[in-house]
Amino acid sequence: MKYLYRIYQLLVAVPLLVVATVITALAVTLGCLAGDGHYWGYYPGKWWSRAIVRLFLLPVTVKGREHLEPGQSYVFVANHQGAFDIFLVYGFLCRNFKWMMKREIRKIPFVGFACKMSHQIFVDRRGPSKVWETYEQARRTLDSGMSLFVFPEGARTFTGRMSPFKKGAFMLADELQLPVVPITINGPFEVLPRSGQCFVKWHRLSMVIHKPISPAGKGVDNVRALMRQSYDAVKSGLDPQYLSPDNT
Repeated sequence: MKYLYRIYQLLVAVPLLVVATVITALAVTLGCLAGDGHYWGYYPGKWWSRAIVRLFLLPVTVKGREHLEPGQSYVFVANHQGAFDIFLVYGFLCRNFKWMMKREIRKIPFVGFACKMSHQIFVDRRGPSKVWETYEQARRTLDSGMSLFVFPEGARTFTGRMSPFKKGAFMLADELQLPVVPITINGPFEVLPRSGQCFVKWHRLSMVIHKPISPAGKGVDNVRALMRQSYDAVKSGLDPQYLSPDNT
């Protein structure tokens, strides 16, 4: 069965993924040029992500959408297990938002330009002034009523286990007094980990949307509290294999 699945990927899934990605990137670019960037920056990507997950025959489970209020702006934070995190979140969170993503994504043909046109936020760490520009762009996005999605570990895990969170997302939530929504992701590490696995492995994907954490005050103590509570919430939903002995 494993080899049949690999043949299916080579002959069907991967070619269709490439075609779907180019078409989606063009739709996003042209749509943003012609009209509402918030609409075209989200919905084509949502349906593209759903199509990719279905194309690779991966089952998906989502819990906790009832915790989100219509019209409320949030800072979403999640653990970062693998490449399929993107498809899982974009396709199945069912919430319009902007990504905070690595600057290197701008170099991906079609995709990078579409992300730029749809005003996704590229994290630039080449110096203090660049970091501040990234922060200011994210602040303006949240201040306009849009939600933001951040992987506060900063990069995909090599082991499946979580790394400590960085504080940038929580500083934004503190400054604008917005709720933080922790999200636990399970499964993408098995499907396509960072280690360089060539073929997608069949595995269930799951996402748990935890209750929003509202700010309690403002300042350094609130940032620390939001970061600690979010980390604990994400950790509480991890499958046992992603918990190290000192992280249970």
